[in-house]
Amino acid sequence: MNTPQRPDGATAPAWWRAFLPARTPINARERLRTVVGGLLGIALTALLSHLASRVFGGAAVWLVAPMGASAVLVFAAPASPMAQPWAVVAGNTVSALVGIAVLLLTAGLGLPELTAGLAVAGAIAAMLALRCLHPPGGASALLMALNGISNPLFAFYPVLLNSVLLVAAGIAYNHATRRPYPHSQQTLPKPAEAGLDADLDAVLAHYNQVLDISRDDLKALLAETSLRSYQRQLAELRCSDVMSRTLITVEFGTPLQEAWSLLREKRIKALPVVDNFQRLVGIVTLADFMRAAELDDFEGMDSKLRQLLRPTPGPNSSKPEVVGQIMTRKVRVASEQRHLAELLPLFGSTGHHHIPIIGAGERLVGIITQSDLVTALSRAGQGAG
Repeated sequence: MNTPQRPDGATAPAWWRAFLPARTPINARERLRTVVGGLLGIALTALLSHLASRVFGGAAVWLVAPMGASAVLVFAAPASPMAQPWAVVAGNTVSALVGIAVLLLTAGLGLPELTAGLAVAGAIAAMLALRCLHPPGGASALLMALNGISNPLFAFYPVLLNSVLLVAAGIAYNHATRRPYPHSQQTLPKPAEAGLDADLDAVLAHYNQVLDISRDDLKALLAETSLRSYQRQLAELRCSDVMSRTLITVEFGTPLQEAWSLLREKRIKALPVVDNFQRLVGIVTLADFMRAAELDDFEGMDSKLRQLLRPTPGPNSSKPEVVGQIMTRKVRVASEQRHLAELLPLFGSTGHHHIPIIGAGERLVGIITQSDLVTALSRAGQGAG
C-alpha cells in the first residue's frame, strides 16, 4: 500500500509533523532571563508612558498591545534583525501611520475588512522599503484600522514613545545580562573569507525568503557548526583508519647498505625493524645513520657515510655492520584502535615523524607518518565543510 503524498511531494505523516512545534533550544537560565526581561521591559514602558500621559492632557490610551509582541522579540530574540532598535521604533511607528492613512482613505467605503487588509499590507510594504520589518508593526497598523484611530499624533504618542522606551529597556537589560543589543547586522568581510561571503550571498539570494537571523550570525553559526563537525570527525578517527598498511621493514641482521638503499629508493625516513614473528624490535631512521657515521658537521660527510655503509671483510669489524647495531630500540608505538587525536601532541610537540601501529599479538600492522596525519586532517576538514 502506497503512502499518500501531499502536492509538494511530502508524505502525509511528514506533512502533518510540520505542524508540531520544535523544542526551544535554550536552558532554564535563558528562559528565566527572557521572562524577567519581558516583565521589566513592559512594566517600565507602561509606567513611564502612563506618567507621560499627563503631558498629553491625560490621554486615555498610554500603552498599545503590539508592545507585548515587540517585547518578545527584544528580550527573547535580541539577535533577530526584527528585534533591532530601528525595526522596533520605525516598524511600529511607520505601520501605525500607514494604518491611519489607510483608514482615512477608505473611510467612505464602509468596508472594514478591506481597510484591515490594506492597512497590514501597506505596513509590510513600508517596513520592507525602510528596512524595518517588525512583525508587531502589522498589529500596530491593524490596531489603527479596527479601532478607527484617525489622529496621526497617536502614532507618536503612545506608539513611538512606547517603542523608544521598550528599546531603551531592552538595551539596558540585555547589556546587563550579557546579550549584545543592538546586535550588529552588518560587518565587513575579512579578505580571506571573500569567497565564503560570496557563496553565502549567492545561497541567500537563491533562497529568496526573509530569515529571522542576520547574515553574519548565520555565517558565524555555519562556521561554528563546521568546526564542531570537524572536531567530531577527528575524534572518531582511529589509527587503523589512516595508517599506511603497505610496510617496508628490515630485520636485525639486515646490512646497513641494504637498509640505506631502501630509504633512498622508497623515499622514506624510517624503517621498522621486526623479528620473525613481525613483532617490532626497533626502528632505524636517517638520524640513526648520521649518528652512527658521526656526522656532527658537513666536513667529510660523503666519505664518512660511505665508510659506514661499506661492508668490512672478515669476521671482525670496528664499526656497525647491520641494522640492529644502530637502530633505536625504544620506540613509541600505538595500537590500531587508539584514537588519532591522542597522537596529535606526539607529532606536534615531541618531534615524532612516524609512529608504528601494532595489532593483535603485538605484531606490526601499520605506520602513521606526518603525511598520513595531514591527509587525515584534510579529509576531516573537507567532510566538515
